[in-house]
Amino acid sequence: MVTGAPAADAAVDDVDLAVRLLARTPTHEGRDPGLLRHWALAADAFGAALAARPCRARIVERDDGLDRLLLARYRSRPATVELYTDTIERAEALIDARGWRSWYPAGSVRAAALAHEAAHEALHDAPVRAAFKEALGHTVLRAGRFRVLGHVAGAEEIAAHAHARTVCGLGRSPLLLTAALAAAVTAPRREN
Repeated sequence: MVTGAPAADAAVDDVDLAVRLLARTPTHEGRDPGLLRHWALAADAFGAALAARPCRARIVERDDGLDRLLLARYRSRPATVELYTDTIERAEALIDARGWRSWYPAGSVRAAALAHEAAHEALHDAPVRAAFKEALGHTVLRAGRFRVLGHVAGAEEIAAHAHARTVCGLGRSPLLLTAALAAAVTAPRREN
């Protein structure tokens, strides 16, 4: 996914990029930065620890990702991963232009996109989703010893990026690349 990415600054570490992503996510306006950092760390740790698994979804390649501002997208019904080849090519070129090849080896964008979407696929499984909510610890309702854990908007993206970073052995989270790609793709549109 490309949209909603925080500003791309290689000097900013991956957790700070994740915090920025959460801060820019609707429903988190005015939330305590410490809470956002807690959720970012929890989501990153959960995604990094998520067992590697092949993407079981059907893979469809498309070439209209730049127009849609998408690198890849997971659809649960039916389970499908759409890979946007034009955006993948643009990302590979951007890696070379920025001198980030040591972080993102050749061909790693496609592999990371598939790992990222496999993480989204895993997070659709009820037990994994429940464990993720427990890890985030966002209590939305408490009645005595009972509590209801809530969804944290944006946390799945952070977990999926952390999973891709770990599974693909990347030097940096794909979140940095996503942010840089979003800026590069939207810059010409802003100038028009």
